[in-house]
Amino acid sequence: MKTNIAVILQLLIGAFLFGSTTFLSLSINGYYLGTYTAVAILNNSINAFLILVLPHGIFEIPAIIIAGAAGFKIPYEIVRYLAGKKEQPLTKEDIKEYLTLALISIILIVIAAWIEANVTLKIAKAMLKSKGI
Repeated sequence: MKTNIAVILQLLIGAFLFGSTTFLSLSINGYYLGTYTAVAILNNSINAFLILVLPHGIFEIPAIIIAGAAGFKIPYEIVRYLAGKKEQPLTKEDIKEYLTLALISIILIVIAAWIEANVTLKIAKAMLKSKGI
């Protein structure tokens, strides 16, 4: 959970660093997920990969995407203001939307961490036991 919360915070902090940490964190996490998926496919272990990722990934991946959207929200609104499409750089509604996205992503990542610790771990142990490891 610590690692996932750190990822979410990197994504959210991007809102105040013009999206830089958000872009970097999304890129790195996408790269790792893609790499792990490719390795699983190449090793003919895609079923095991899906069984171990899907239970918590259903919550974790959307949490990361939502936190990424939040991390780009404030820079996006500032760019809209600078382009003359808004009268104010940030409105209460913009801040409320950012905080809502942040809260949703944190809740989802906590749910994902619980599932990873309590469900995925049991599945992994059962798979190892069935292979005699």
